[in-house]
Amino acid sequence: MNNSVANTARVLGAGLRALLALTLVCGVIYPLLVTGVAQLAFPDQAKGSEIKSGGKVVGSALIGQTYNLPKKNPADPDEPPVPDLRWFQPRPSHGLGTNTLNTGYQLLVSGATNLSADNEKLVAQVEQAKEAVVRDNSTPGHPVPPSDVPADAVTSSGSGLDPEISPAYAKLQIRRVAEKNHLDVTQVETLVTQHTHPRTLGFLGEPGVNVLELNVALGALARG
Repeated sequence: MNNSVANTARVLGAGLRALLALTLVCGVIYPLLVTGVAQLAFPDQAKGSEIKSGGKVVGSALIGQTYNLPKKNPADPDEPPVPDLRWFQPRPSHGLGTNTLNTGYQLLVSGATNLSADNEKLVAQVEQAKEAVVRDNSTPGHPVPPSDVPADAVTSSGSGLDPEISPAYAKLQIRRVAEKNHLDVTQVETLVTQHTHPRTLGFLGEPGVNVLELNVALGALARG
C-alpha cells in the first residue's frame, strides 16, 4: 500500500514538473524568443504591417477597408453605403457582388458564402455591381464599356478582407479619381503604376494594387 502511494506521488510529481517546465519553455521562453526575432528581422510585419498617414496609423496593408460617404442617418443599420468617389474603391464588400460572410471589411468574420457561379442571387448582384461600376466611372466623353469591367470590380474575395485590386480595376478608376480630386490624369496614372505590385518571386499569384497604400498616396498628392 505504501509503495503504491509512493509510486503515485512520484508519477504525479514528475508530471507536475514536466508541466511547469513545458509551460515555461513553450508558453514563455519560446513566444518571447519568436517575438524578439520577429521584431528585429521583420519589424513592420511584426507590428501588423501598419500604414501611416500624417503620422497616424490608418490601417494595415493586409486588410482592406471601405471608402464611403458618411451615412445620412448613422442610426439606420439598413441604410446602404454610398461610395466616396474621390477615392479608389476596393472590391465589393456589401450587397452587390458579395460572395463573402464578411460585409464592410468589419473583421467580425472571414469566409465565403460558397454561392455557386450560377446562383441567381449572386448573378443578379454581379450584374447590378457592373452597372454601378460603369455608371460611377464613366465621365463626359469617356464612357466605360461593360466589357472593360474586370471580375474583381464586381465580386468580393472569399474572405471579404482582400486589400488589393487588379491593375485593370485601378486603371478603370483613374479618370474618375483624377476629376474628383482636380488632378491631371497622368499624375494619377503614375500613382497607380508606382503602387502596382508584381507577382511574388516573378511567378506566384497575379499583379495587384494595394488600395489603402494607393489612397494614402492619392491623399498626399491631392493636398499638394
